[in-house]
Amino acid sequence: MRRFRLVPIFAVLLAVGLGAPVLAEEPAIGASVNSLLDFAKTRNPEYAAMQAEAEASGQRITPAGALPDPKFRAELRDITRMGEQNATLSPSRVGSTKYLLMQDIPWFGKRDLKREIAEFEAEGAKGRVMGTWADIAGRIKVNHAQLYYLHGSERLTREILDLMIRLEKIAQVRYAGGLAAQQDVIRAQVEQTTMRNELIALETERHHLHARLNALLARPSRAPLAEPSQLRTLPAPARLDYVALEERVRARNPQLFADESRIRAAEKTRDLTYKNRYPDVTLGVSPIQYQNEVKEWELMLEMNIPLQQSSRRAQERESESMLNAARARKEATANQVVSDLAESLAGIEAARQTENLLTNSLLPQAELTFQAALAGYETGKVDFATLLDAQRQIRQARQNRIKAQVEAQMRLAEIERLLGEDL
Repeated sequence: MRRFRLVPIFAVLLAVGLGAPVLAEEPAIGASVNSLLDFAKTRNPEYAAMQAEAEASGQRITPAGALPDPKFRAELRDITRMGEQNATLSPSRVGSTKYLLMQDIPWFGKRDLKREIAEFEAEGAKGRVMGTWADIAGRIKVNHAQLYYLHGSERLTREILDLMIRLEKIAQVRYAGGLAAQQDVIRAQVEQTTMRNELIALETERHHLHARLNALLARPSRAPLAEPSQLRTLPAPARLDYVALEERVRARNPQLFADESRIRAAEKTRDLTYKNRYPDVTLGVSPIQYQNEVKEWELMLEMNIPLQQSSRRAQERESESMLNAARARKEATANQVVSDLAESLAGIEAARQTENLLTNSLLPQAELTFQAALAGYETGKVDFATLLDAQRQIRQARQNRIKAQVEAQMRLAEIERLLGEDL
């Protein structure tokens, strides 16, 4: 019976053991930039902090427009009854007890202005949340594109390394036959060493990029990332029209949105400062108790007297200056955003043209040159230096093509950061 009881346990352990590789084979994030963005949106602590601050800012709206809490006061009068008794705190045994209930009432319009200021500040906080996410998403897109470039460069370097190994063998055969100098073999070996050194540098840079991306994703710095499978498709040239994008940037840029909210809050703050010329009022009602009965009622009106005019005028000038500063800040931001947009559009167009030129012209020419140089070297018509130069031209053209693709992606990420949304 004991053996039979062990069978289900063994079956469970076997199932768990067989299931473990399935879990381990789940693909790591990072193959596409969208997988990184989706992960970061739920994990990035900086974005979460800004969301929490925006939520807190939204909760300030209701208290800003509410009346102050009422105040209650109780006064025990003549606690010794003209010396006829010992001091007491019993309201029914003192000479009289005065109760006072007071309510502060701001001047007309002040509460509405405070609530509107809080609303605009909450809108500005939402703009800062959008700006934070746009910045985080932009950094993720740039790092993903750079990681794609590193993987592409590594593949290219390994291909060139394999090619140099084959060229070394050709040089050795020719050297053994007395058709080439030993220097050709040595130069091929030097090129291989250079390639291996570049692979080390690429591996180091890839480690740095992994650490930066994992920091944005709130993951351990050594957490694995999948190799980028492809870059995003660039928008059609018609969608990169400067005039249309400038209008979208002015309307949707998160920083401009936050600056506009700051301007409106400053306008309401200025209006509230001018409202301080008028007094706030406190109303009160006061029943007076004698022994066990309330025999008197009093009404109270209290107001502050705004006599400190020099102080208020200084506050008004301060509010005007703050409003002017907010307007100037938005104008400066708009100028910078529009300038960055124009620069990024020019950069993406230049990268597109460079890629087309390399793909359709320079790279085919370099490949033909290398094939001709290789055939000439095998027949003794071309020296080894010429063959190396032809190989370097191919490598440089292919690297520049990848670099142009990545440059276009980085410019696209910058445009989307300025827009606060994807194109």
